[in-house]
Amino acid sequence: MSKRVFIIVLDSCGVGELPDAALFGDHDCNTLKRISHSKYFSCKTTAKLGIGNIDGCDYLVRQSKPLAAVGKCAEKSMAKDTTAGHWEIAGVVSEKPFPTYPDGFPEEVIEEFKKATGRGVLCNKPYSGTQVIRDYGDEHIKTGDLIVYTSADSVFQIAAHEEVVPLEKLYDYCRKARKILCGENAVGRVIARPFITENGEFKRTANRHDFSLEPPKKTLLDAVSESGMTVYSIGKIYDIFASRGITEYVFTHSNEEGMTNTLEALDKEFEGLCFVNLVDFDMLYGHRQDVDGYAKAFSVFDDWLEGFISKMKSDDVLIITADHGCDPGDESTDHSREYIPLIVYGNSIKPVNLGTRNTYADIAATVADILDIDFICDGASFYDLIKR
Repeated sequence: MSKRVFIIVLDSCGVGELPDAALFGDHDCNTLKRISHSKYFSCKTTAKLGIGNIDGCDYLVRQSKPLAAVGKCAEKSMAKDTTAGHWEIAGVVSEKPFPTYPDGFPEEVIEEFKKATGRGVLCNKPYSGTQVIRDYGDEHIKTGDLIVYTSADSVFQIAAHEEVVPLEKLYDYCRKARKILCGENAVGRVIARPFITENGEFKRTANRHDFSLEPPKKTLLDAVSESGMTVYSIGKIYDIFASRGITEYVFTHSNEEGMTNTLEALDKEFEGLCFVNLVDFDMLYGHRQDVDGYAKAFSVFDDWLEGFISKMKSDDVLIITADHGCDPGDESTDHSREYIPLIVYGNSIKPVNLGTRNTYADIAATVADILDIDFICDGASFYDLIKR
């Protein structure tokens, strides 16, 4: 039978702060532990797999006979953002942090952007994405100037009302910004943040689009597609890797869409990798400090997971992980520097405890071994530990 690996990234679902978290401004952060205290939290399926057996997850039920191999991975990249996290899962460690702009972008960058777009710029400082449109939305509509802002992450975000700046025009402005933001100003992502007016208030829409840097080295996605296999991306994976190495893709606007498409992928005939990002955990709940909302979303995923597992083929392998943390109950709305969970399940997988891995990139090295392709990366394979 064809070998297939499904990697599902629960965006921001970290499992405890890393030893160097303080260097990134974090303390007392543990995303999974935080949401586990909510009355809306349920982990029936992931508990059976062994999520409570992960080192440090003793606040969850521990299984005497877990169904999956479990562990956690430390981040080796000097970052705690989406791009670096996913790249590391795909085998590329970012040793140099992406540039961030706590005081806003340099004047020369803004001037070049204004010249390229023919529009003025509002804000240009770190801001909450929901608050920035409340504070600058009226002026944007009045002047047509673009709302440019950043966060603690390496991002250049452009917010615009869909009736003032049509989506394709906004995406074009993002492409122009992506060309400008290179060299020492090579931010991880340029993000389109469209919004509308609903019931008299400004509301962000699901038409967000990310424009990422290309990974600096060959990734797992490149290796799988170069071998002639399928790389099927679901959600924002396509954007994060700047489309490189991806043979089929579908964009999603919610966890619900992502899970529906992932379930449908099980019925597709392919050999290779299906790489999924479920974005709501981070975007709707982590950044917005919504512990109960995050817990509910996790419970919905956990319920869905039972059906997914029941439909897996005998040679399929499922890996559940995350890309960083975003503790919805700490002092910050930003990402948190955390370990990520590692759950590996399939008929061919031994349910062993993998302990703590030194880098997310061990996932890439292991997937390459499962698919029997040559790929040298920044991680070490644990396939020999889990294969039956």
